[in-house]
Amino acid sequence: MKTIIATVLLAAICMTANAQIGKVLNKVIRQTEEVVNEAVNKVTETAENIANVAEKEVRDVLNDEDSLLYGDHKYSMQGNIAADKYRRNGFGIVTFTYIPSNYEEFKAVYTNFLGKTAFGAAAMMPMAMEMYARDREVGRQCIELLCYPSNVNSVISIIKEKFGSNPNDSYGQRYLPAASLKGATPENAYQPERPYTVQMEASVNQHQELKITGSGTVLYLYIMGGGWDTHQRSVEVIKQPGKDLYQVFNCPSLYTGCKQIVGTWAGLE
Repeated sequence: MKTIIATVLLAAICMTANAQIGKVLNKVIRQTEEVVNEAVNKVTETAENIANVAEKEVRDVLNDEDSLLYGDHKYSMQGNIAADKYRRNGFGIVTFTYIPSNYEEFKAVYTNFLGKTAFGAAAMMPMAMEMYARDREVGRQCIELLCYPSNVNSVISIIKEKFGSNPNDSYGQRYLPAASLKGATPENAYQPERPYTVQMEASVNQHQELKITGSGTVLYLYIMGGGWDTHQRSVEVIKQPGKDLYQVFNCPSLYTGCKQIVGTWAGLE
């Protein structure tokens, strides 16, 4: 009888102990879940904050298909390459329906729109080169407006020879301005997509402050063109203190000879 009572008491004690252990375990589990959930929430919140900051940073400098109309010519741009901060994944896209008809249009587009961004100014270099090929005096005015003074003679001295009067000269490449436009390749006779598009990426070289002559922030970017094996054409753009507009500081890659054309170039409109 005593054995039975002892057994019953032991079983009761075990059940009570198990119940208490169960309560303790449940409490530990609940507390662990609370800690884990809190940690997950904090990580999620931190990630969201980082994403929001990044999104705001891009939004602050992004021109979302910002456009300008000059007659029936449309110019659009979007991008985030700017003097305020180096962005390794920076980009720029400029589209335009036609080459500017004259200096007045070129100046209006530059001063009121594209010249206000680094990538917009860089994208106007192929336009200026094409305008020089069509009319030396008009093109010279465009280049002088767009380029930093020390860059003007460098550009003109080369493209003057590139756009010589002899079409059979192998050195001359009248189609050179088209080679930096999206879709233009030697195989398709340098016919770019429409609307004309200049695609740009940030260079691996970070911004530098000009110290030798003058002052300003020099930005390095690439124009992506299909006329060269490397595709990347380096362009340096400068933003001077107190000035609203960017200028092309250096751009030898744009007037370096591209691949020889296959077929006959139809020109740009």
